[in-house]
Amino acid sequence: MDKRMLSPKEIAEATVNVGYAKATKPSLSLFLLGILAGAFIAFGAVGSTTMGALVGDKGLAKLMGAAIFPIGLMLVIMAGAELFTGNNLMTLGILTGRYSIRDMLRNWVLVYIGNFIGAIVVALLVVKTGLYSGVVADTAMAIATKKATIMTSLGLGAVLSRAILCNVIVVLAVWLATGGKDITSKIFACWFPVMLFVLSGYEHSIANMFFIYVGKYVGAEITQTQIWINNLIPVTIGNLIGGAIVVPIFYYLIFFKYEKKSLAK
Repeated sequence: MDKRMLSPKEIAEATVNVGYAKATKPSLSLFLLGILAGAFIAFGAVGSTTMGALVGDKGLAKLMGAAIFPIGLMLVIMAGAELFTGNNLMTLGILTGRYSIRDMLRNWVLVYIGNFIGAIVVALLVVKTGLYSGVVADTAMAIATKKATIMTSLGLGAVLSRAILCNVIVVLAVWLATGGKDITSKIFACWFPVMLFVLSGYEHSIANMFFIYVGKYVGAEITQTQIWINNLIPVTIGNLIGGAIVVPIFYYLIFFKYEKKSLAK
């Protein structure tokens, strides 16, 4: 019977190979693929917000919204795009010496800017459709205001913790999708972990670009300073800690450092 999924060790090796392809990809391609990823995540966020607004029961609304949001990562993984938070796994290739820090940072910067543009373009287009009105607009404004004032209400520690936990789960979703050898496996690999982080209330920098700006565009009274200082900058830092440090270091130590030492004995 055909093997349907890579082993954890094989996923680690495949992740390094994927990271090398990302590190050596032309800059324009990275930028354009970054725009697509920002738009794809925004598409999932549109569906999530709409469902959350239209379902009457609060708990069911959260569940339904969380179940729809993972479509964004599915599009990124299977249609092909470059997502900053998923690309945080590239530090695994740095630890193994496969490519340079400079190439990784080039990827992150271009992709982050592209993600922002993609998310903002979708936010503007959604507002132009007129579909963000009534209860959907109210929900979007409430989400944006809550996220843009989160540092004031919860403090830096809570924001960083939510962002760290978020990207631990997101990169694990990417990790599992890398191990899947068919489209069904990849769909489920994206779906359940991402649904989990949304249900848990964690903070994702790229998704927040859409959530906050679409709320601002439909009327939320928030400033650019609030958006970036209270949310996007600390959330991005937390996402980096969770996705670029915590998960890659654990798997580097397990599959590349200590396992090699064990085999050498």
